[in-house]
Amino acid sequence: MTTISENPFSPQEIASEGIKPEEYTEIVRRLGRHPNKAELGMFGVMWSEHCCYKNSRPLLKQFPTTGERILVGPGENAGVVDLGDGLHLAFKIESHNHPSAVEPFQGAATGVGGILRDIFTMGARPIALLNSLRFGSLEDAKTQRLFTGVVAGISHYGNCVGVPTVGGEVYFDPAYSGNPLVNVMALGLMETPEIVKSGAAGIGNPVLYVGSTTGRDGMGGASFASAELSEQSLDNRPAVQVGDPFLEKSLIEACLEAFKTGAVVAAQDMGAAGITCSTSEMAAKGGVGIEFDLDKIPVRELGMIPYEYLLSESQERMLFVAHKGREQELIDIFHRWGLQAVVAGTVISEPVVRIFFRGQVAAEIPAEALAENTPLYERELLTEPPEYAQKAWQWSSDSLPPCNSEGLEIGEIWQSWNDILLTLLDTPTIASKSWVYRQYDHQVQNNTVLLPGGADAAVVRLRPLETASPSRGGNKAVAATVDCNPRYVYLDPYEGAKAVVAEAARNLSCVGAEPLAVTDNLNFGSPEKPIGYWQLASACRGLSEGCRELSTPVTGGNVSLYNETFDAEGNPQPIYPTPVVGMVGLIPDLTKICGQGWQNVGDIIYLLGLPVGAKIELGASEYLATIHNTVTGKPPRVDFDLERRVQNACREGIRAGWVRSAHDCAEGGLIVALAECCLSGNLSAEVNLGISANQLTRLDEVLFGEGGARILVSVGSQLQEVWESYLQEHLGIEWQKLGVVANLDTELKILDTENQPLITVTIKEMSDRYFSAIAKRLSMHTNT
Repeated sequence: MTTISENPFSPQEIASEGIKPEEYTEIVRRLGRHPNKAELGMFGVMWSEHCCYKNSRPLLKQFPTTGERILVGPGENAGVVDLGDGLHLAFKIESHNHPSAVEPFQGAATGVGGILRDIFTMGARPIALLNSLRFGSLEDAKTQRLFTGVVAGISHYGNCVGVPTVGGEVYFDPAYSGNPLVNVMALGLMETPEIVKSGAAGIGNPVLYVGSTTGRDGMGGASFASAELSEQSLDNRPAVQVGDPFLEKSLIEACLEAFKTGAVVAAQDMGAAGITCSTSEMAAKGGVGIEFDLDKIPVRELGMIPYEYLLSESQERMLFVAHKGREQELIDIFHRWGLQAVVAGTVISEPVVRIFFRGQVAAEIPAEALAENTPLYERELLTEPPEYAQKAWQWSSDSLPPCNSEGLEIGEIWQSWNDILLTLLDTPTIASKSWVYRQYDHQVQNNTVLLPGGADAAVVRLRPLETASPSRGGNKAVAATVDCNPRYVYLDPYEGAKAVVAEAARNLSCVGAEPLAVTDNLNFGSPEKPIGYWQLASACRGLSEGCRELSTPVTGGNVSLYNETFDAEGNPQPIYPTPVVGMVGLIPDLTKICGQGWQNVGDIIYLLGLPVGAKIELGASEYLATIHNTVTGKPPRVDFDLERRVQNACREGIRAGWVRSAHDCAEGGLIVALAECCLSGNLSAEVNLGISANQLTRLDEVLFGEGGARILVSVGSQLQEVWESYLQEHLGIEWQKLGVVANLDTELKILDTENQPLITVTIKEMSDRYFSAIAKRLSMHTNT
């Protein structure tokens, strides 16, 4: 047998695979010859940023990755944490940004399918999905098409496969107009006695291809995901995969049944780069090689060549290494579920990936060269922050128009504080996302305890496994959230990234969960540009510090770079740097949780964290962006000592049964958080801020400033004494009694210390703006 021809490639052919000239020289050196077409394609996808993280890997090394609950950290298909009582949780987040930009429905749908496979490949049954989405202005027709398509794709795949979408976040900003972000997180509960790993082992063991057939869909998807978007990107629709959620449901059941037999040595999802990635990564992780015969692969299209087999990203496919002699046992299981299953290869001692096609060697590459020993770029970091950031940091609220207890004048238009609150509630980023989550089946599997929109984090019941004793797991639940304020990160990547971790942990604490671990999705522009790399490096440093401070190790995640489009003049327009944090937490007793809405008339409202009147800036705030059309200033700085004490007090209050509702102050600040508690609980409130409006130069800082580790809680009046005694002991002066929960018929009243009304707005007024903001914008476009 001889390797198919080895002729040099032209610079254009090399560039078409996403390979730099110096990388091609290195490929030739490693092979001792020129690669053939199939091999060049294999290097192209495996040396892409999407697969090998050649720009980000040096930065990821600083993340904390170990802890007493961490069972599996970075390097496997998903991270795994120990929840106690024999319960192990697998979880991970991944992006499908560029596919969703050119084909929103299938791009988002296959993003869901891909992250689910990462979970059940470990031997875990998927129990929940969350998503973190970013789009341009919702006033724009193109954004509306992308937005509705992505939501439909997520809904279709998740609903059909039978995994509930229990939470998420959606931001709208012109920075994402040409390059939306679609990040999907999945959680799964381990069903196998041992965690299934991906490293191949056992010389002579058979390699099985299982699942769906292979076609030409998804060709070069990994390379496509590693380049900026342009008008020509629409021509890359063939690089977007097409999913089948019903087939994936069968694949979940077949894989979990197969794993329980003990006949599976290793398993790997065929995601990005398909057969190339799965064979090379399994071989490299196991320190062995794999021979693989493409003629054995079931196909859906005729006339495919090795290049197409190897780069296809057809969905719902897996690669197994089985114990020799037990392959038929596994094949029978997959056939019983109506799936393909064939022995297509063998584990060999020589550490290469050797591909056969029509009796000849179609490709032969050292496994390490594809999966482990890949290019690494140590880029030079700017010695000082870029000009845009330094300019933003010089901003102060002195430049804003003066304000008083009644409001402020912007241009020639007078705006009362009532008007400003209603405008913020009508802003799509702040407004209710009910238009989105009503399309998702969030109650399938019957374990969703807190529904979307009702709490700061999702809560999912952990049912005992079928094979376990009825008492296993007790009354435990898992909480999960995804979070990132990209405006913070844009204006100060280091401080902004720390704030992302802090808010994710705060979200979990607001439902009574102990934060455990993180999976992150780093969405950035080009790392080859000094500002882009400065943003990436600074944010990684901030994430690392935040995770260490809050004891939430990173178990894995995803890096998505080159999220840029080009304007009409051909200038690159990067997205805001968006390091999304997915965080999971443990709830030891499911009866001790709470949502964000007020529960009872007469309950007392407290503010934990920096009290009203403490210095809180307007820099980077939603108020500044929406009301003043200004993105500038410094984001809030995180005080981790205060964060820990506030979050612990909130959790203890919930677990002791004192706290009936809890909601953190995030976008829009204190007043928006109060309004959201009213809207979620369908009850109003009367609040006295304890400050004199006439003595303040900038009342808007008090009303709409962000930061301060702040959480709003409500407590039954009969528990006031014990609760305040606890706060005095554990928070000192960093809390404040604000007011009481009122009847539905009354208004949200915000008063100053002289009982002068600053804001007086009815539940109906707020509800009309908050719950209709997204649907109204979509219908306006439809009607025109």
